[in-house]
Amino acid sequence: MTFEVAYSKFMQHHVKSRQGEARRRLTEGHGYAEKLFLQQVWWPAFLQFDHLVPEYEIRDFRDGTRFIDFAFFRGQVRLAIEIDGFGSHLQKITRPQFSDQLVRQNHMLLDGWKLLRFSRDDVKDKPRMCEQMIHQFMGKWFGNSTSGKYGKINVEEKEIIRTALRNHRKIKPSDICSALDVEQQKARTLLRSMLAKGILIPGGRGKQRIHLYLLSSTVSADEFIDL
Repeated sequence: MTFEVAYSKFMQHHVKSRQGEARRRLTEGHGYAEKLFLQQVWWPAFLQFDHLVPEYEIRDFRDGTRFIDFAFFRGQVRLAIEIDGFGSHLQKITRPQFSDQLVRQNHMLLDGWKLLRFSRDDVKDKPRMCEQMIHQFMGKWFGNSTSGKYGKINVEEKEIIRTALRNHRKIKPSDICSALDVEQQKARTLLRSMLAKGILIPGGRGKQRIHLYLLSSTVSADEFIDL
């Protein structure tokens, strides 16, 4: 499924499930920056939108309501994700409004929410950095490694598998250098370790110097796309 198809279904589902102000806020408040975050950061990381809610409404400490750009729910973890633009609203905001925003944020944290904030510029120009931060959060709260038929899979190997899935199950050492920001030697060490586990197979005839790797046909996308 392509991003645009998945995004359209994701938004249609949430629009249909809402009424009144919550629906208006979703249709009018979810704009360029929010879609860009999904397209540049979240989709490349997970290839799905499970557990994610756009323009989520919460009650604040003053019995009012506010909306956060995205809420992520899994188990007992509640994560708020905000995309902040450096624009006119920052220039027009008053000092009391600025203070009120900080107090509201503090109360969210005291209420048990986790919070990640990204600038629109970083989402646009440094999406890989944002994606890695999301993965770091998932690793911290849900574990950096899993065990299964391939043995223990650490967070780096998970990211290599996701990168291969995005590349139609093909991957090169240079892809790993870009995805993990590592040197060629480190990339080759990781790939050869995954080759030994049976996760990857050589993509060419060479055995000593492999330039292209393929995900084994036994690797299911569902195993590693899920958070």
